[in-house]
Amino acid sequence: MEYFQTSVISNICISEDIFVMVVGRNGAPASAGQFFMLRATGSALTLLRPISIFKAEADTLHFMYRIIGKGTRELSTLRAGDTVSLLGALGTGYPIDKMSGKVALVGGGLGIPPLCETAKELTAKGVQVDVYLGYRDDLFAVEEFEPHSRDIFVSTEKGEEGYRGFVTDLLKPEGYDAVFTCGPEIMMRKVAAMCAATKVPCWCSMEHRMACGIGACLGCSVRTAEGMKRVCKDGPVFPSNIIFPNK
Repeated sequence: MEYFQTSVISNICISEDIFVMVVGRNGAPASAGQFFMLRATGSALTLLRPISIFKAEADTLHFMYRIIGKGTRELSTLRAGDTVSLLGALGTGYPIDKMSGKVALVGGGLGIPPLCETAKELTAKGVQVDVYLGYRDDLFAVEEFEPHSRDIFVSTEKGEEGYRGFVTDLLKPEGYDAVFTCGPEIMMRKVAAMCAATKVPCWCSMEHRMACGIGACLGCSVRTAEGMKRVCKDGPVFPSNIIFPNK
């Protein structure tokens, strides 16, 4: 974990209120499922904003984010050459090193970007990866998964592309050795229940408001089967039976 400042290489709007920011990596360690805390350098805002790793290249970090408040709106105004402050990489990511065989990645909405680096790292390890992407309407980032996936399944709730319905309708967990998921909690709960019913290991990446990102303030604590856990420090990735225990 390191706090550093780096330059913005690009910051492009790819869909309504969704941006991809590319910054210099500065040698920062990063792995699938982790996140960074970001803030425009010199900002009057006190708190950094947590954003998951979309892609980690040799010299660059890529972050996909949606404008949802003052912090992300300010990030969206940055241009090439501007400076951004980062803290990271933070949190516990997906257990890539423990995987073999076939793994399904199930993402919904802005839970999709963190799974891109996950697909890349799994494929580099020799794991067969199928990707399930659920959108409300417009698609984004599908092409980014193509080099790292055996197959890609797409669903839209209101759009006209792919399967019309929920992405969980397409998933058959029993065909996989493990499932990784990230997205709306209602979707992840469904994925976790499907995996529990078929005895397939599942890991979920939780989203929560964060103030410090390092576990000091306890503001992102959630109740789990093992007591209170900090999403920023103990997660954001948890085994599904811990974060969504069967009752």
